[in-house]
Amino acid sequence: MIRFALPLLALGLASTSPAAAQDTTSFRDRAPSEEIVYFVLPDRFENGDTGNDTGDFEGDRLTTGFDPEHKGFFHGGDLKGLTQRLDYLERLGVTAIWFAPIFQNKPVQGPEGDESAGYHGYWVTDFTRPDGHFGTREEFKTFVEAAHARGMKVYMDIITNHTADVIRYREGDATGYAYRSRGDFPYSRKGGIDGAPINEGFMGDADRSEENFAKLTDPSYAYTPMVPAEEAKVKVPAWLNDPIYYHNRGDTTFTGESSRYGDFVGLDDLFTAHPRVVEGMIEIYASWIRDFGIDGFRVDTARHVNPEFWQAFVPAMLETAEEAGIPNFHIFGEVYKDSSNNGYIAQYTRRDGFPAVLDFAFAQGIRETVAQGKGTYILNELFDGDVLYEGGEEAALAMPTFLGNHDMGRFSTIVKWDRPEVGQDELLARVKLAHAMLLTLRGSPVVYYGDEQGFVGDGNDQAAREDMFPSRTASYNDNNLIGTDATTATSNFDETHPLFALISELSAVRRAHPALSKGRQEVRHYEQEAGIFAVSRFDPDTGGEYLAVFNTADAPNAANILVGYNARGFETLAGTCPAAVSAPGSAPVSLPAFGWAVCRVSETAE
Repeated sequence: MIRFALPLLALGLASTSPAAAQDTTSFRDRAPSEEIVYFVLPDRFENGDTGNDTGDFEGDRLTTGFDPEHKGFFHGGDLKGLTQRLDYLERLGVTAIWFAPIFQNKPVQGPEGDESAGYHGYWVTDFTRPDGHFGTREEFKTFVEAAHARGMKVYMDIITNHTADVIRYREGDATGYAYRSRGDFPYSRKGGIDGAPINEGFMGDADRSEENFAKLTDPSYAYTPMVPAEEAKVKVPAWLNDPIYYHNRGDTTFTGESSRYGDFVGLDDLFTAHPRVVEGMIEIYASWIRDFGIDGFRVDTARHVNPEFWQAFVPAMLETAEEAGIPNFHIFGEVYKDSSNNGYIAQYTRRDGFPAVLDFAFAQGIRETVAQGKGTYILNELFDGDVLYEGGEEAALAMPTFLGNHDMGRFSTIVKWDRPEVGQDELLARVKLAHAMLLTLRGSPVVYYGDEQGFVGDGNDQAAREDMFPSRTASYNDNNLIGTDATTATSNFDETHPLFALISELSAVRRAHPALSKGRQEVRHYEQEAGIFAVSRFDPDTGGEYLAVFNTADAPNAANILVGYNARGFETLAGTCPAAVSAPGSAPVSLPAFGWAVCRVSETAE
């Protein structure tokens, strides 16, 4: 393991917030499960400095990447804008901010006529500084310090799987390169099994020693990589410019070995088994912890990197954070899987060593029950699977849960996909129910920016990345938002919006009652059809019981819910709770369509 001696970052900055809700002296003592996370694309949130709209470039949109009328180009949001809106996020109840990558990106990529820009942050050329469209290292430090002063943690989105698309291959053409496997194109032959011998003595990436990789000297075993002269030194650190540190096998099909060895939609796929790549990525990201005192990493495309890389990288980051005086540093991997069975994503906590993974199983479970109207037994099966994570049910408390995101689309959009004829009132009701579940069930809830303002995108990817500041993108501005008469053509930071109000209310309840963030969860009731789902949460210190009940049906529902046998009365925290049990061990709960109740057992038998 590579060790780093890191000084503790002085945070400075007193809070200027008019609503300082968090304890700023102990925010780093919070466990990951206690965080309420806000995921934001900086380019689409707030434009605090129009002077950096074109980044470090001059020229037209294909040079600068700036075109606020096109959903696939930079729109102007930046670090100053994020900093200016921290009070808004604090009043929403946010305790941690996760933002899409801010590293310097290749401004524009794509074939002629189908270009788009790196506004999203995933086409990195320089891993050591923010993109000029977003600001400077000094402005990033200002943002981190301002967030910390409010008791908010900062999670960076990082990439180790690939860089921007710079490398070309002499064979094929720029529209794509078919994947060439290790069997058909071994490292020992130039351009295939019939080619000239190369890389003599190299034993392949099963041997990840420096001695073995020193024998890998020619990267043209599958394709012959070449770098355009004008981009020969574009990547930082400089070692990233050498094609020897990439797989160079062509485009992934997202199946089989190509999932780990192929170029992700043309992006240059790093040879993450190479010791220099492992060392280099540890150096890069340790410096961000050391220099800025950030609190966690969301790791992009984790499933496309070999497990051995993570087995080295994750401990190094945790050790770096510990030496920097940053406890509870949170690392969670993105393992994209459309399934409510969490067995697939759990393997990445056991084999690869991730402390947590983005809970795609939770997102799918909520979709199937709240959007599609399937039986609530699906959620019982989901939570039964928590034992599969390394650390079991306790570890599952820290899994970042979410409803939708920048890739898969907003939850409101997903509901419309599943129910094309849904009206605005029902759409709002289903979205509110989903957020009530997000903020009270186990896991660390992640709110996707704009959801609190009723955004309803047209689809996934670019169509789900609307502007919070006044948009000039026609395909965003014609959307019918929920809970408001506004459109994305105006600024959307309305703190009276019903979804903002709901998230703020339930965030406060969650923060006030540790049972809802750190407490053990036990499923109490589920059904084979749409209807009642209920769990109990237990205070980690006192053992006190809380009851959270949800109705996923489009009609009122009632059920007798199992509770502890010493429960006698209830305090209502949200929704409408029963006054008392109907008998020891049974709580009579009645809920309206898409309703919920969060209750604390306030009276118990002696």
